[in-house]
Amino acid sequence: MRREFIGFVVLVVALAIIGVLYAPALLWSLIVLVPIALLGIYDMVQTQHAILRNFPVLGHFRYIFERIRPEIYQYFVESDTEGVPFDRDQRSLIYQRAKKVRDTVPFGTKANLYEVGYEWVNHSIAPIHLDPEDSRINVGGPDCTQPYSASIFNISAMSYGSLSKNAVLAMSHGAKMGNFAHNTGEGGISPYHLEGGADLIWQIGTGYFGCRTLDGNFNPDMFKKNACRDQVKMIEIKLSQGAKPGHGGILPASKVTAEISEIRGVPMGKDVISPPGHSAFSSPVGLLEFVAQLRELSGGKPVGFKLCVGKRREFFSLCKAMKKTGISPDFITVDGGEGGTGAAPLEFSNRVGTPLIEGLILVHNALVGFNLRDDIRLIASGKVSSGFDMVKRLALGADMCYSARAMMMAVGCIQALKCNTNHCPVGVATHVPHLMAGLVPSDKAGRVRSYHDETVDSVTEMVGAMGLTSPDDLRPWHIMRRTSPTEIKHYGEIYDFLEPGALSEGEPPASYQRALNAASADTFTHNVEAMA
Repeated sequence: MRREFIGFVVLVVALAIIGVLYAPALLWSLIVLVPIALLGIYDMVQTQHAILRNFPVLGHFRYIFERIRPEIYQYFVESDTEGVPFDRDQRSLIYQRAKKVRDTVPFGTKANLYEVGYEWVNHSIAPIHLDPEDSRINVGGPDCTQPYSASIFNISAMSYGSLSKNAVLAMSHGAKMGNFAHNTGEGGISPYHLEGGADLIWQIGTGYFGCRTLDGNFNPDMFKKNACRDQVKMIEIKLSQGAKPGHGGILPASKVTAEISEIRGVPMGKDVISPPGHSAFSSPVGLLEFVAQLRELSGGKPVGFKLCVGKRREFFSLCKAMKKTGISPDFITVDGGEGGTGAAPLEFSNRVGTPLIEGLILVHNALVGFNLRDDIRLIASGKVSSGFDMVKRLALGADMCYSARAMMMAVGCIQALKCNTNHCPVGVATHVPHLMAGLVPSDKAGRVRSYHDETVDSVTEMVGAMGLTSPDDLRPWHIMRRTSPTEIKHYGEIYDFLEPGALSEGEPPASYQRALNAASADTFTHNVEAMA
């Protein structure tokens, strides 16, 4: 639309010249056309609204619908709401915090407090004021010599390639401004991650982009070169992600530019498909040895892995391998089956992978049950957008949280659901120059920082209102849930939470017995002999 509008401006100028020289009657049309042209020119040069920059004049209809009545906008723009990641209230909260506008609402509570599934926390008569800076988390176990002090809220894994360079720049600059971390995604460390200056969590996927041999295997020398960069604070091995666990990554050929081809070490003109599994290891012990190798090559930085929980026995195998080898990751990221991406088969997104809450509780219980929890930080990822989302996940076992889609919305995503087409209308998930130009990093970086800061403030305010001195004090019984029209339970009553050593000392709970017997430190396959 930018190019088309430039053509329109040229036409208006031509009409003006023709009217002055040959046909004065044409000048009357300029009464309408000139204001439209001037409005469009202003739209193209302003930096706050990507829709207006990319769709001058026409983009105003979106905001007109919003102003007349939000429901009208929702009807016209989102008449097919199936698959839309966030509802209107969630979007409003994210936009308000990103833009630092008032987030109070008239007429009180919008939620239905008596609906089954409604959740809340109970406040205290003696609330406490907490400083958000006191909520930071140290990541690094006993074998880590360069621990990292992390915010409890960070940008989740999104690669340069899936996101535009302007989106990456905006997020990285925003993370630098707010002193929180930016996960690179599995696409490698791009110049735009580095230019932004943020603390980086470098994700290593099955394609080993950024530390890859010509035949696609792990390259220790290349890894060491990148891992020892000052900006890289943590290394995350991606085993699986919630949107498509067990499937591998897909970057459409239309998004593989010459620059991305060089960064990732892949050919142009073809879809970039990461293998479903890793070639650097094939067993639980092998994974932990890989963790130790990366920690050594990086100079002692925190190394962990990310997974969407699948078979319980496989995670128990990892715990047994930790006990056997004495090697533990510094952190584990638990991604939920509700995780999002622009490149996953629909049935994988809908039907493969454990939802975050169940996965997080399982991982937390397993680590506690094997007496491993104290030295391993847990990161929760999966539709985290608000302070309450974080409070809930921290109460159920997480130490910190990631957010992807909400951070995309902070830089201007309107959930157009065009991520996989390379035609994102606001320049977030596209490499088309005239669309990408709509997103101005210098403007959106401040919104990323504001969204982060406001959300962390919300967490500490809620925790203080509960009478707790720190987010570390949150426990499952702090989260209340209406389980029927007349019954309320806290999460400690809904789920079982294990005592330390429950899975490694004495008789484990019956519900864990079968999976424990099937788990082996030496293989991810079914241990038939142990079950006999």
